[in-house]
Amino acid sequence: MKLTILGGGGFRVPLVYGALLTDHAEGRVTEVVLHDLDAGRLGAVARVLAEQAAGSPDAPTVTATTDLDEALRGADFVFSAIRVGGLEGRADDERVALAEGVLGQETVGAGGIAYGLRTVPVAVDIARRVARLAPDAWVINFTNPAGLVTEAMSRHLGDRVIGICDSPVGLGRRIARVLGGNPKEAWIDYVGLNHLGWVRGLHIAGRDELPRLLADPDLLGSFEEGKLFGVDWLQSLGAIPNEYLHYYYFNREAVRAYQQAEKTRGAFLRDQQAHFYEEMRNPDARALAAWDRTRAEREATYMAENRESAGAGERDADDLSGGYEKVALALMRAIARDERTTLILNVRNRGTLTVLDAEAVIEVPCLVDANGAHPVTVAPLPDHATGLVCAVKAVEREVLAAAESGSRATAVKAFALHPLVDSVNVARRLVEGYTHVHPGLSYLK
Repeated sequence: MKLTILGGGGFRVPLVYGALLTDHAEGRVTEVVLHDLDAGRLGAVARVLAEQAAGSPDAPTVTATTDLDEALRGADFVFSAIRVGGLEGRADDERVALAEGVLGQETVGAGGIAYGLRTVPVAVDIARRVARLAPDAWVINFTNPAGLVTEAMSRHLGDRVIGICDSPVGLGRRIARVLGGNPKEAWIDYVGLNHLGWVRGLHIAGRDELPRLLADPDLLGSFEEGKLFGVDWLQSLGAIPNEYLHYYYFNREAVRAYQQAEKTRGAFLRDQQAHFYEEMRNPDARALAAWDRTRAEREATYMAENRESAGAGERDADDLSGGYEKVALALMRAIARDERTTLILNVRNRGTLTVLDAEAVIEVPCLVDANGAHPVTVAPLPDHATGLVCAVKAVEREVLAAAESGSRATAVKAFALHPLVDSVNVARRLVEGYTHVHPGLSYLK
């Protein structure tokens, strides 16, 4: 079985390959093709993968190419983890937004809109190529903003594109662990959009244990989200929000923390990864050790500004292992081998949330089998959550419309309608600033 990884020179590709090395069953991935526009980065990642595969006689073969059509042709699965504009683009997204006093995070607020406007045209082109060159392939999208990009690709691939994210997985794992349950055996009632969802229940052996957690201040304050949001606020909500909702609920504090930081997150990762790729230019460097060291620092500093503003302290050691690669592997296994499972995924709504239309991509538990991912029926969201979900989905639709039409006015509308952008004039200046620094937005007229 052939897996093509788009963004194959990306820093987190070894996580996916490492997960593949644990799969020895029939119907497993036997061929991995890495695609990237940067041959140097491809070479660096290929070295890490080669060291990972040492001692594994049945390790998937790895080839690398800068030819997109060659990479896609005949693929059974396509894993998309591209970053249009690179980390330099992410740093620019943050800088332009913070100069206007609004959030520049890569998936939330102004930064997420800018990233979406750059990425959607590229993702749509990929979707069209997949439909032509590998019509039977399943696309697993991890490219951010994951929900928005998945929806853009679904207009050309239908249900054969599925978005994944590690945030709900990590959140459910933390809650189950605190409650003394096995995360693998827990049913997580999670509903929303990508990076905009809430855990409303966590069922262990058929019993919802979340009320027990919410009623115990010590237990509630003992894990990441309790420290980040505060016990009182979580009890008021009656749910546990995805960590990215910190940008909404504590927006002023988050913006201030990012403005005062020595570097934005994008600038930090840009410099950190540049050092890694530069190190890989030395043919004698130990690739896997260098990658692992860099990855550990990356994970330890994740959302550091938010945790600092909330006084949440350092991340727990158990939260440093990521998880999206395990979701990707479980998804591929379920489809390729009909190993039925339940995963929280980004899929078309199909009436699951009645406040959104059938084609809107949402993030909910899904039953997965050989026919793809099927969203599970969920209870309606409370009004406060419904308002946020509808507002942000409306913004995503404006981003898609702007990307399709090239309309600058529609792009301004997308920024202006976002709950974290506080003025139409700010929205106009954001579009001006982003089109100035990003050549990829020159299509907006």
